[in-house]
Amino acid sequence: MTLAVQLRDALRRQIEEGALLPGTRVPSSRQLAVDLGVSRSVVVEAYEQLGAEGYLVSQRGSGTSVAATARTEVGSALTPEDRAPARALRDLRTGGSDVSAFPRQEWIRCVSSVVSAAGQRELGYAPPSGLPVARHTLAGYLGRVRGVRTRPEHLMITSGFAQGLALLCRVLRDRGHDTLGVEDPGHPGEWKFIADAGLRPVGIPVDRRGIRVDELARSGVRAVLTTPTSQFPTGVALDPERRAELVDWARSVDGYIVEDDFDAAFAGPSQRMPALQSLAPDRVIYAGSASKVLAPALRLGWLATPTELTAPIERLRAGWDLGCSGLEQLAFARLVDTGAFDRHLRRLRAEFQKRRQTVRQHISRHLPGVTLLGGDSGLQAYLVLPRRCAEEEMVQAARRRSVLVRGGRFYALRNDDRPPALVVGYAGVRGAELGRGLAGIAAAYRDVIG
Repeated sequence: MTLAVQLRDALRRQIEEGALLPGTRVPSSRQLAVDLGVSRSVVVEAYEQLGAEGYLVSQRGSGTSVAATARTEVGSALTPEDRAPARALRDLRTGGSDVSAFPRQEWIRCVSSVVSAAGQRELGYAPPSGLPVARHTLAGYLGRVRGVRTRPEHLMITSGFAQGLALLCRVLRDRGHDTLGVEDPGHPGEWKFIADAGLRPVGIPVDRRGIRVDELARSGVRAVLTTPTSQFPTGVALDPERRAELVDWARSVDGYIVEDDFDAAFAGPSQRMPALQSLAPDRVIYAGSASKVLAPALRLGWLATPTELTAPIERLRAGWDLGCSGLEQLAFARLVDTGAFDRHLRRLRAEFQKRRQTVRQHISRHLPGVTLLGGDSGLQAYLVLPRRCAEEEMVQAARRRSVLVRGGRFYALRNDDRPPALVVGYAGVRGAELGRGLAGIAAAYRDVIG
């Protein structure tokens, strides 16, 4: 093996393992040759080979750096790692968000404004529960658009929904809970997160009216995590009768409902009901975040808690960290106060409803026998397949068509006889790419059905 090949393999391994990250500049061929005590031609040959393979890029005047396309996937507790084959071009799995729609100019103006006006208090440590002005703005906003009944002192700004869920699991454990009801189907990453936090997730079936409150009552749990506005992943809304039953259940067992309102901003007309929390602020913990409506990178979430839980959660939070970025809290509050946030959501809501309509029309035209659950809301589509269509075979056929998609059983906690399904996420793909992905699924369907 020549020196150039050895050097190429060593550099490729460092890039693939994440030691050299995308965008990192590597030494010049002359400097690396001196450092290694080899001929410069050895380094030049290795760099040229890595460039041809797409690992390195060279630009005149800027040197050589690791290519952006050399990025590797990193798993997390809330997003189970599922590496894509290298040739998969269209990712229709759930969990994405349309970061391309992030209101960059409005955000820059808000950040500039708050930084220019920031004094010693704003540039110091924020209270663990969040800056009072940001909590006041957020409480007013949630009351206005979601009917949430809370006061700023009972609202906590968290580092995304994940931190809020972790805090809640710990407080529930301290109050004697050892289980937490979860919707089935639901979010597998959250089930793992809940288990790691010391609670046992207990699956509660979901039907076309939302979570089965009768099954919840039989389960023996005293707390449940639910997505009532647009259930994940089926997209069905919890109907008014079930909403009332769920609140009655919480009161009867002296328990709590954790309302994950993750995509209520995108609810269509038929599913625009006030937050479940508005029915019972003493029993419902309201949770939301900016991840789906702005960008996950902001790490901004919030909890509106019943009075009796506020102090325990605040004490726990104070021992965990020193709160979220105060400047980002202020920038977000200004985005809300100026009306820019409302305008952004209107644009995004119209875009996602258009994408869902595209999915609906494609199913009608190209997927005979397939049923779309849910109404006109959500960031994903739950497609119920005919019984004769093998779910895993469909997933693999779609992969062969360069489309990543997950089957319904990926989101199932119980191993029962539910119909085969596909769950198509459309939050992270736009226009023509969504159409091409759906065309790939249609072709895979024809391959499987015959």
